[in-house]
Amino acid sequence: MYSLIKKGLFSLEAEQAHNFTVKALGMIGKTPAKQLLQTALCCPQGTAKSCMGIEFKNPIGLAAGADKNGEAIDGFGALGFGFIEVGTVTPLAQDGNPKPRQFRLPEAEGIINRNGFNNRGVDYLVENVKKARYDGVIGINIGKNTSTSVENGKGDYIYCLNKVYNHAGYITINISSPNSPGLRQLQYGEALDDLLQGIKVRQRELAEYYNKYVPIAVKIAPDQTEEELIQIADTLRRHKMDGVIATNTTISRDSVQGMTNAEQQGGLSGKPLQQLSTQIIRRLHSELKGEIPIIGSGGIDSVASAQEKIAAGAELLQLYSGLIYHGPKLVKALVEGIK
Repeated sequence: MYSLIKKGLFSLEAEQAHNFTVKALGMIGKTPAKQLLQTALCCPQGTAKSCMGIEFKNPIGLAAGADKNGEAIDGFGALGFGFIEVGTVTPLAQDGNPKPRQFRLPEAEGIINRNGFNNRGVDYLVENVKKARYDGVIGINIGKNTSTSVENGKGDYIYCLNKVYNHAGYITINISSPNSPGLRQLQYGEALDDLLQGIKVRQRELAEYYNKYVPIAVKIAPDQTEEELIQIADTLRRHKMDGVIATNTTISRDSVQGMTNAEQQGGLSGKPLQQLSTQIIRRLHSELKGEIPIIGSGGIDSVASAQEKIAAGAELLQLYSGLIYHGPKLVKALVEGIK
């Protein structure tokens, strides 16, 4: 059935199809149609997984970017995910980059986006998270407003951290989107040290205030040199971060040269990212030596590709582009196949 739905969605411009899907799943999640969808998909519960001090009902999650504003948490949850990461969200609502800003590469099962953290602001997202009835783990991915300089970016992350802390199963610090000017500078050196030190201090304060510890993960880019990746791993370890998500989208076009839309600026996701993200996971795992859990993301389109990431060192998995190209059956296959 999804082949027919996909044909209709792919007849629309990419962002229109995305917005339609989120709206439809948002409506489904608020009605008895949610139970009908769950029954139709027959998605199993899966194998529970403990990670970052949290019990996940299964290790398959929805990556950030699919539901930026938390408007369809219950609808996406009906597809069988063990956890859902919403966002990226910023302190203030922002439109993001000019349209068009999403492009499909069907022959490669890839997507390029240069959205630029378009979202309705952290307060709007928090209200949607509070209303959700999803019984899995909800992660909240936070970023900085484009109007905030990189030098002052820590303030935006702390602001969002304060807002979401009491409503999140875990929190992700997004410093790796290629679509926000200068953002990736925060992944390196003194800038990363300063950011993570401030985040950890505030996390301890909030944990004491709310009497609960909410883990914080950092999402990194796949476009790292060996030296940069070693430095990032060392910084994450020194600041005792709770998790790392590997990886965000790539600016590389090596695997899609000559294809329609390959020249578009932005981050490339989907199957073309598959091997690159797995390589980063493997190298990161060798540096971290199990001290910090890795959430693997990037190009998962089958049980085999998911198992490759687990073999490389990932403990949890996230998908988004694979869902667009393969539909809910991919979620079911992963939940059944990953033990």
